[in-house]
Amino acid sequence: MKTVKQLLSTKSPQIFSVSADVSVLEGLQVMMEKNISALLIMEGPKLLGIFTERDYARKIILQGKTSIDTPINEVMTSTPITVAPGDSLDHCMQTMTNKHIRHLPVIEAGELMGMVSIGDVVKFIIEDQKQTISQLESYISS
Repeated sequence: MKTVKQLLSTKSPQIFSVSADVSVLEGLQVMMEKNISALLIMEGPKLLGIFTERDYARKIILQGKTSIDTPINEVMTSTPITVAPGDSLDHCMQTMTNKHIRHLPVIEAGELMGMVSIGDVVKFIIEDQKQTISQLESYISS
């Protein structure tokens, strides 16, 4: 069973985050510049929450708030669902499906280790299956 730790080893270790006091507009600018759809909200090394495109649509646009005047901590998802490095990718997919989320911060001993998205998980599983198929084909033909 493949784990979150194995997936993280294939990704860039870069984590994109902002502090809780920035405006939603500043958060959106970071998301646009980095081409990401979720942003971690941090206070030093501590994870405070996560802000996603869905949060923007539901908590800013639909509620008539403005991106310039609203602090990101007012609309972030506080206490985000997280996973540990030892968790299986099947667990991640099940969690994302059941909770209707697309991003999972990875926490170990209270420390942020990274973040995995549904796209990361699917891509990793597909690559792993391709490798297994190739090995099986090689075995059969030998």
